[in-house]
Amino acid sequence: MPDRTSTSAAATTAKFIFVTGGVTSSLGKGIISASLAKLLQARGFRVTIQKFDPYINIDPGTLNPYEHGECFVTDDGAETDLDLGHYERFLNTPTSQANNVTTGRIYDHVIRQEREGAYLGKTVQVVPHITDEIKRRMLLLGQTGEFDVVITEIGGCIGDIESLPFVEAVRQLRWELPPNDSLVIHLTLLPYLAAAGELKTKPTQHSVRDLREAGLQPDILVCRSEHPIPMEMRRKIALFCNVKINSVIESLDADSIYSVPLLMLKEQLDDRVIKKLKLTGGAPHPDLDAWKDFLGRLKNPTEEVTIALVGKYVELPDAYKSINEAFVHAGAQNECKVTVRSIQSEHLNADNVAQLLHGCDGVLVAPGFGERGFEGKIAAVRYVRENGIPFFGICLGMQVAVVEFGRHVLGLPEANSTEMNPHTPDPVIAMMEEQKSITQKGGTMRLGAYDCELRRGSKAAKAYARNHISERHRHRYEFNNEYLARFEEAGMVPSGINPETGLVEVVEILNHPWFVAGQFHPELKSTVQNPHPLFVRFVKAAIQHRKV
Repeated sequence: MPDRTSTSAAATTAKFIFVTGGVTSSLGKGIISASLAKLLQARGFRVTIQKFDPYINIDPGTLNPYEHGECFVTDDGAETDLDLGHYERFLNTPTSQANNVTTGRIYDHVIRQEREGAYLGKTVQVVPHITDEIKRRMLLLGQTGEFDVVITEIGGCIGDIESLPFVEAVRQLRWELPPNDSLVIHLTLLPYLAAAGELKTKPTQHSVRDLREAGLQPDILVCRSEHPIPMEMRRKIALFCNVKINSVIESLDADSIYSVPLLMLKEQLDDRVIKKLKLTGGAPHPDLDAWKDFLGRLKNPTEEVTIALVGKYVELPDAYKSINEAFVHAGAQNECKVTVRSIQSEHLNADNVAQLLHGCDGVLVAPGFGERGFEGKIAAVRYVRENGIPFFGICLGMQVAVVEFGRHVLGLPEANSTEMNPHTPDPVIAMMEEQKSITQKGGTMRLGAYDCELRRGSKAAKAYARNHISERHRHRYEFNNEYLARFEEAGMVPSGINPETGLVEVVEILNHPWFVAGQFHPELKSTVQNPHPLFVRFVKAAIQHRKV
């Protein structure tokens, strides 16, 4: 039997919360984790959240958005799971490479160590070598001294083969950590059977049984449900799942993910966690005044606008999750309900663009890779440019705006990005020379935060209310500065420049109500507490356009 004080786990000063899920995916582990973190943060505790994903990809950077939703990028250039976006939006604190770990990254590290002889000829196995590496990474953030609580979300469902090493690592950590320094929250589903007219607890019972067979006893059960859970049913769940009745937490479907912290507060989830972890030093009640103010503005708008989101992954809302959430934040800031109308860019062309964009008060052209739907985005940009409709371009959306302007204003009919046409005679968007020799996926991309100097008096500078900014990037192709003077003379000005490289970061059209496009991804830094200024100004421009 291992000595509880003999491992590196004893060196940490933080408390650890592990969040697992059962019955089905997409129950909302990320939202529950973020909501609990928000409640603890609102009491004065320093909290961070990390996500451990069981898939074998090194990171989600090469995954199709239809496979896994958007790829969220951190300041330090990590391509991560979209749940990290929830963490940042709720806590208003940045995440990093350390906040998202995959099975692929774990195995990659262990195999590299084995090749270097780090295991002294031992047979490398899942236990202890893989689980030891998982445990090491689970403890990293807690050992920095920066956090009182580290919440670790385990991806997938209990019972999945690929999740087993993570569950085993948690089991070992719970033994190695001092008493009252860790707890397990298990999220399950209570399905409602209309024919029987009642909720059913059996899936939850089976899920907890699977968890206990893996060696973990949950301390708290969070039960997702479409209907209130009767007290008698809570007693039944507590009895069969071996938890206290006040640790059976009801999680009803909410009208907004931002209502979940208040629902969890009502269920006293934070109280249960604080008592079980014996956390001291926090405020007796969370300060959620600013959060409630945000919800009040969100749910009681005085204006309403419709924004067209033009992209090629619009069938899956999670593909543009951060953009949609940034509109929620900006809408609340403007006391405006923002209805996002998703438009598949492949369906757009010069003949139907007016019909498909009819009634829209603004158009956002979304980021992406590849030529599919590119010409449809060109049609959308031309329509809004010529008709004075507020426009916002993000990443590829900026590149589309540059190509469209080159074709129809500068008179370069074959202007293009070398991503779409490597042999275009007018490569107004192209890859930098130093990137062309790199062949590994992801290696040619600008990833993470880069500085940008904004032109004084520009729309972008007025939106930010400052001239120096830092934004996150995820792209390969850049504005070709050989064409810079011609674009500026024709009315598309580079209002944002990277001070080190001279690369164009923002372009805008001066004689247009709102035509701004950025090479970066502003949606990734929008939070409840700090709505992104470009989204706020774009929504404001849409409100003004609607009134004209």
